[in-house]
Amino acid sequence: MAQKNPHCNVPGIFVISLDLELRWGVRDAPRLDDYKANLLGVRAAVPALLQLFDKHGIHATWAAVGFLFCETRDELLQSLPTRFPTYADPRLSPYGDLAGIGHDEHEDPLHYAPSLIRMIKSSPGQEIGTHTFSHYYCLEPGQDAATFRADLEAAIRVAKKHGLSLESCVFPRNQYNAESVSVLREVGIKSYRGNERSWIYRARSRDAESLFRRGARLLDSYVSLSGRNCHSPQASGCGYPVNVPSSRFLRPYTPSLGFLEGLRLRRILSDLRYAARNGLLYHLWWHPHNFGRHLEDNLAFLDQILRRFLEFRGTLGMESLSMREVAVRVQDRG
Repeated sequence: MAQKNPHCNVPGIFVISLDLELRWGVRDAPRLDDYKANLLGVRAAVPALLQLFDKHGIHATWAAVGFLFCETRDELLQSLPTRFPTYADPRLSPYGDLAGIGHDEHEDPLHYAPSLIRMIKSSPGQEIGTHTFSHYYCLEPGQDAATFRADLEAAIRVAKKHGLSLESCVFPRNQYNAESVSVLREVGIKSYRGNERSWIYRARSRDAESLFRRGARLLDSYVSLSGRNCHSPQASGCGYPVNVPSSRFLRPYTPSLGFLEGLRLRRILSDLRYAARNGLLYHLWWHPHNFGRHLEDNLAFLDQILRRFLEFRGTLGMESLSMREVAVRVQDRG
């Protein structure tokens, strides 16, 4: 049984965030047709995750692309921002795809998700945040603060139309800088998911990425390259938005790497225990489409993590909080 650090007077915090994006998040990825099963599998993954969260009393933040709120293409077209992204590479902008998408969610389940958003909204302890309106890339050449602000304002408007107030943000591809965080402050966002401190997770543009860094992040899922990545909520800074940094991307089950599952689980549970004992924050994140295939294997793996959290909640007082709840807690203590 884990023993609490005698010098720690605050409970640890367990945060889960999910990036709900469907095809909008992978539209510029290679071999997209090969990934269609994962995207369609989101329809089964979301209710299964909500059921598991409810079973274990888990609060989570679901950061949704604003396009997904819309019931129809007409509504989407009426909800567009006042300015579009000005990427140097025009292929990064999704707006050229709008003419080719289906009429609604029934006809085109890869580009709309209002039923999933309603499902999440009606589930206890679940926060719906923003993954920007158009899956906006804040570090790609050509974009600027004005177009990012217009994008966020469009996301806020369409969410409000559907009875939701957006207070947390997850930056697509984890791309952000001081300027983009300032824009969050201007539009009233309370929290965002920052990156791990290690250089292998440093925010950068697509062209600045490298196979070496990707390989290092993969290896870091099994052995400790970047450290524990447990954080002090009190150290997130003063005023909104509060940085609720990532600790670990929950990589999906991969049959070819199945023999390493024990290492992957041990890595997460060790860090979760450390956070619980020392009153720190541990933030796990992934995309629902990561669970779109091998759903039962992924749910079984996650269930082991959540069961261990329950132990730490019972013995060490660890709490499950959404990103917004962490931000409010930080400001209340400040």
